[in-house]
Amino acid sequence: MFGDMMGMMNKIKETQAKLEQTKKRLDTVMLAEKSNDDLLKVTITANRELKSIEIDDELLKDKKQLEDYLILTLNKAIQKASDVNDTEVSAVAKEGMPDIPGLTS
Repeated sequence: MFGDMMGMMNKIKETQAKLEQTKKRLDTVMLAEKSNDDLLKVTITANRELKSIEIDDELLKDKKQLEDYLILTLNKAIQKASDVNDTEVSAVAKEGMPDIPGLTS
């Protein structure tokens, strides 16, 4: 019984280490998103950290339009980054889950 418990604890520690490695790696995964007409481009990491914004001069003429573009494009980028992040972290977490009798996934 204690051997099983120690094995589970070791597996949990390994999984925590893998999760930390995955989070660090996701800092280097860059995702690009742009508006439909390419007037606004953003780059974001898979950990949802904004890295760059490129704004076409045309958008600088209309503050309201620029704000709308920023909201739409940033939301798309954040969603894309969240999807990648969730997929990667879930895969590591699922791989590291100990087999506990009676626990179904």
